[in-house]
Amino acid sequence: MYSSKLVDVYRDGRVESSHSGHIAVVSSDGKLLYSLGDPNRVTYARSSVKPLQTIPVVETGAGDRYGLSESDISLCCASHSGEAQHTNRVLSILGRAGIEDTALQCGTHIPHAQDTYKKLIAAGKDLTPLYSNCSGKHTGMLVTAKHLGETLEDYYLPSHPVQQRILQTISEVADYPIEKIEMGTDGCGVPVHALPLERFAYAFARMARPDYLGEERAMAVNRITTAMMKYPEMVGGTGRFCTDFMKAAGGRLFGKAGAEAVYLIGDRETGVGIAIKIEDGNGRAAYPVALETLRQLDFINDEQLNNLMHHYRPVLKNARQENVGELVPSFTLHKC
Repeated sequence: MYSSKLVDVYRDGRVESSHSGHIAVVSSDGKLLYSLGDPNRVTYARSSVKPLQTIPVVETGAGDRYGLSESDISLCCASHSGEAQHTNRVLSILGRAGIEDTALQCGTHIPHAQDTYKKLIAAGKDLTPLYSNCSGKHTGMLVTAKHLGETLEDYYLPSHPVQQRILQTISEVADYPIEKIEMGTDGCGVPVHALPLERFAYAFARMARPDYLGEERAMAVNRITTAMMKYPEMVGGTGRFCTDFMKAAGGRLFGKAGAEAVYLIGDRETGVGIAIKIEDGNGRAAYPVALETLRQLDFINDEQLNNLMHHYRPVLKNARQENVGELVPSFTLHKC
């Protein structure tokens, strides 16, 4: 496996370090259009596949039964910041399904929203799984299990029907044999799936142009991607890249970040999917690479890029909050 340099890190005008990685750009008919590094690198896509994991929530009828709005569906795709807009919505969805938030099995971590964490500390309250960035995804899993009369306490296990449906869905949308999908355990305890990077790009290309997935699935996918683009604040949160990016993209592009520096994008206008993996797992490099890829493909314009400049050319600050450097994309896509 080989990787290509994608980002240079400058400190006071000198390159201090670099990040390498892999890019695959795939059309909705499965053609590899552009690449860098190894487009076949087998990769855990982590939270980047949450939009795929949400498909069964819609397809099974669970979303309709429990009145999931577009904002609710967007939240099911989220790695959210733990802001009140997120946690209140999780509680609302669970309440409609008659499920207590104690059923969430995603574990706990400090939320991205520092204000939320400070308020919890000031109130003497403990962190709960409600504040996990994955609680929206787990809520979608729980309501699907409840709708189908399946057990709730073990919905996160690989053998549970909820996880088996997700595995089947990923196999079908990515057009990759289910027996070849490598399995691991994600940070929130549910199964995580490893496929060649270009298969994830293809999956997002098909989500961008889902007509060939069949009428029912195409309708489900359109509901999900539309919800993400209309309510991007649910996918991330205040100041988060996914949120800012989809706002700037104006209903054309949808994207989702994953841990260990993965990013997946679908372009509704061209039906193209993009998959990015930074080899060292450092997420700071993923967003400049995503935006530079879109710039080279002419999928975003100068005004949109300017609005996202703080993500495109992130500034490095020292402990005195002085600007001392920046991250700069340093690659040219290879046409296949």
